Amino acid sequence: MSIVILSGSKSDDHIVRKVTQYLDTTEIKYASYVASAHRDPELLDRIINDSKENTSVYICIAGLSAALPGVVASKVEQPVIGVPVSSKLGGMDALLSIAQMPPGVPVATVGIDNGKNAAILAEKIIKLQN
Repeated sequence: MSIVILSGSKSDDHIVRKVTQYLDTTEIKYASYVASAHRDPELLDRIINDSKENTSVYICIAGLSAALPGVVASKVEQPVIGVPVSSKLGGMDALLSIAQMPPGVPVATVGIDNGKNAAILAEKIIKLQN
């Protein structure tokens, strides 16, 4: 079982590190990619298609409109965890965007900039799957 970490921008690396620092203390395999839902939709689709069969959980890190978690959730059956990033409006814009998904497109949401909690939640989901 593995985790795919997706961030919408290279500027989100500080949050990605919070996720990977925790996952490095576990035996869970992960891969990390930068792919914007708006600027790189084709790249995002390739990453999702290439990872679907071997991925248990997706962690999506995004600020501003924070479309990435919802877009990924609309394309996969696996759980998606959204991590809102503080940028404009203190991250509240991203938090509300991730939390307010339409019916049928659920995304678990952790606190603003809380990559570690996303990693812990992903670990718990994987333990339940096993």
